[in-house]
Amino acid sequence: MTLATWLAFFAASWAISISPGAGALAAMTSGLNHGLKRGLLTVPGLILGIWTQLLIVGVGLGALVAASTTAFEWVRWSGVAYLVYLGIQQWRMPPRDWAAAESAVHRSTWTMVTSAWALNAVNPKGTVFFLAVVPQFLDLAQPLLPQYLIIGLTLSFTDLVVMTGYTALAARVLRALRSPQQQRLLNQLFGGLFVLAGLMLALFQR
Repeated sequence: MTLATWLAFFAASWAISISPGAGALAAMTSGLNHGLKRGLLTVPGLILGIWTQLLIVGVGLGALVAASTTAFEWVRWSGVAYLVYLGIQQWRMPPRDWAAAESAVHRSTWTMVTSAWALNAVNPKGTVFFLAVVPQFLDLAQPLLPQYLIIGLTLSFTDLVVMTGYTALAARVLRALRSPQQQRLLNQLFGGLFVLAGLMLALFQR
């Protein structure tokens, strides 16, 4: 991969990371629910999901998902179900006393990381996207493994910066909205957005 090719991919990576999607929604929801410090635990999970997608594409499984209607539909509806589940959970979340909640134990670190990982890993749109975009930046005359590593590290960097920003933004909103009514409306908003993301994935066509 030449420097010019990498710079082009680096620019594309920012657009990929900033564009609204399930990952951005998960980062903001985590900041809303847990504040900045614990909310950031979602970010490494999202990045691990990116590496999982890249691994799937790299070993050729992504081509199977893209070519097989059965495999694609199974993965797609798994993603739909997971997004709707997250939406219902967020919608039903009760208002909380943040003064007491700051010292309380929330979801475990493992649960937060693995939930974020699953969100990005079980996403056929991501697989199809990687299959469509990544090959454009690969030099097939050169070893592919170093190029995949460069692509993965580049996406990890841009996603780390952008998702940290989304989490911090939501955490600041969380601190500003303390009344039970405001919290309930915000939970319903984010819950509805998760369900909407699931419905959009259900309508997604290859």
